[in-house]
Amino acid sequence: MKPFAHRYMRNYGAVAGLAIMLVVVIVALAAPLLYQDSPWMMVADPLIPPFTDAAYPFGTDMLGRDITAGLVWGARVSLMVGLLSTAVALVFGIVIGAIAGYCGGRVDDALMRFTEFFQTIPQLAMAVVLVAILSPSVYSIMGAIAVVSWPPAARLVRSEFMTLKQREFVQAAIVIGQTPSRIVSTQILPNAMSPIIVSASFMVATAILTESSLSFLGLGDRNLMSWGFMIGAARTMIREAWWMSVWPGVAILLTVLAINLIGEGLNDALNPQLRKRGE
Repeated sequence: MKPFAHRYMRNYGAVAGLAIMLVVVIVALAAPLLYQDSPWMMVADPLIPPFTDAAYPFGTDMLGRDITAGLVWGARVSLMVGLLSTAVALVFGIVIGAIAGYCGGRVDDALMRFTEFFQTIPQLAMAVVLVAILSPSVYSIMGAIAVVSWPPAARLVRSEFMTLKQREFVQAAIVIGQTPSRIVSTQILPNAMSPIIVSASFMVATAILTESSLSFLGLGDRNLMSWGFMIGAARTMIREAWWMSVWPGVAILLTVLAINLIGEGLNDALNPQLRKRGE
């Protein structure tokens, strides 16, 4: 653990990303304490500019809603959708990729053709169609994002399994009579987790962007405040009240940037090639 932490801490960008992400997580968890009232409530005069009223540091929107409260509660929605949809996509992708990579042959061909079918359709377009069909809600959004996110994970797991199943320790497990399920769960999958973890970090960032895009297009959950909804609602007021769209945009930018920096740091820390060179 200490060598991993040392390699990670040497990447200053990754450390900065981790610091930003910790702030976002703390703010999201503390949202009910920081703002007990609903972020949808009209609490002040409309269009108060930022930094002119200490009670509303980021200003208010055209309905008098607190922008800061929206940002804080929006962090909860973005992180929840990003983490849960990525978890579902990873589970499905790992199962498909593991079966394809370990079995090979016709099973591999069939599963890869199934995977390629989903990859031929643009992710955002498929997500929009799925959410529109299922009716917009946080559950349909997470489901749609999971559906469009699992194919890259499946292909990554497949390639790792195809490489690892040729290794000596896997062949030894086969010789001593271990079952395929035991070999996959105890021998191959643990050794494939490093690239999967790195890929998962980038999937979370993509999921947050996708959720923001859906909310911007009016396909978000109307019961939950989100950064994408805030930008979408502010697009007609961009000239009169720039802060309505700038602050949620900055929040999305910093969160996605932080997650990508964390992913790069994990890649550096877990990369066996770098480890061999002593970097």
